[in-house]
Amino acid sequence: MEQSADYYFNEDGLMVFTEAYHLKRGYCCKNGCKHCPWKYGRKKNNGNDNELTSEKR
Repeated sequence: MEQSADYYFNEDGLMVFTEAYHLKRGYCCKNGCKHCPWKYGRKKNNGNDNELTSEKR
């Protein structure tokens, strides 16, 4: 893994994977990741792709 290409640290110091890393990995982990290219856990058809659903899976 390469910092900035595959991940970065947010303002809270947490590691955040990039969309490019998720695509390299090749599958969805179903954790509702911020940059999930499969949009797992995102609300549909509301125009806001960054809002997570309140439903737990």
